[in-house]
Amino acid sequence: MAPLRGRVVVVTGASGGVGRAVARELGARGARVALIARGTTGLGAAAVDVGTEGGTGQVYEADVADYEQVRHAAERIETEMGPISVWINTAFSSVFAKFTDISPDEYERTTAVTYLGYVWGTKVALDLMRPRNAGAIVQTGSALSHRGIPLQSAYCGAKHAIKGFSESVRTELMADGSNVQVTLVQLPAVNTPQFDWVLSKLRRHPQPVPPIYQPEVAARAIVYAAEHPERKEYWVGISTAATLLAQRVAPALVDRYLARTGVQSQLTDEKEPSGVSNLWEPADESEDYGAHGSFDHRSHARSPQLWLSQHRRPVLLSLAGGVAAAGIAALRRLRRS
Repeated sequence: MAPLRGRVVVVTGASGGVGRAVARELGARGARVALIARGTTGLGAAAVDVGTEGGTGQVYEADVADYEQVRHAAERIETEMGPISVWINTAFSSVFAKFTDISPDEYERTTAVTYLGYVWGTKVALDLMRPRNAGAIVQTGSALSHRGIPLQSAYCGAKHAIKGFSESVRTELMADGSNVQVTLVQLPAVNTPQFDWVLSKLRRHPQPVPPIYQPEVAARAIVYAAEHPERKEYWVGISTAATLLAQRVAPALVDRYLARTGVQSQLTDEKEPSGVSNLWEPADESEDYGAHGSFDHRSHARSPQLWLSQHRRPVLLSLAGGVAAAGIAALRRLRRS
């Protein structure tokens, strides 16, 4: 992919959280950003953010769980802004609760937004990109797409589904020889308003499982993936790498560990959750929540692991060069002795 300056980039879930931070990062790259979400106040503020950073932002109100709304928004974007170069899916909603405490309609709604929202966005994007044989789709994933945890069965199920779905679509495009690319960015726990506006049935306020990263870390990774979509998957944060590797090596041990620690690690000392829910209606219809949640004081603004992931080839070449140089030096010493 060429640099994003002047290109049309769609971001779903752009009104808050990771999507909001992605919109700002795209603005700083000079992109023309089409912002899709339900909350009009959050969307308007996101458009202002994009302009402040140097890009152009335009608002398209839509519920990603509704295919026709997504398709109509995409058609308007192409008419009003131009051909879509990149489509970034970040929109989601969920329920914090034990599986047995989630009603069927709540589970269905979570799946429709968090999983089918990605499916509809991907389908609409491909319908537009494939005839041009160009474009990239970035799926915002999670370490929880590889490893389920307690209290988040609806979210984990949707993220697992996104991973499998994206792998299928990616291989179909490869089989067709298409230049349209699909990549996933697997995120760690992120300090977003998610923990203030996702429906919670817990007796205490939920929190991300530490370590927690700021949404700007996620945004930089997602925008980098948009510029380098040839990679199948990017991992963000040392906790994501550790979780995914542990799941590969000792999944049963991870089960037992999460059974002991997974519930308490997601609860704060606050007695009550916020009482806000964006499952059925947008929480930011009349209030702008921004990108950050309420855990700034505990969140990391950098991820050395992400830098290594993005620069793994030169790092490996440097390491190989260092090993080779050390070997040559050792051989010379042996010859002199």
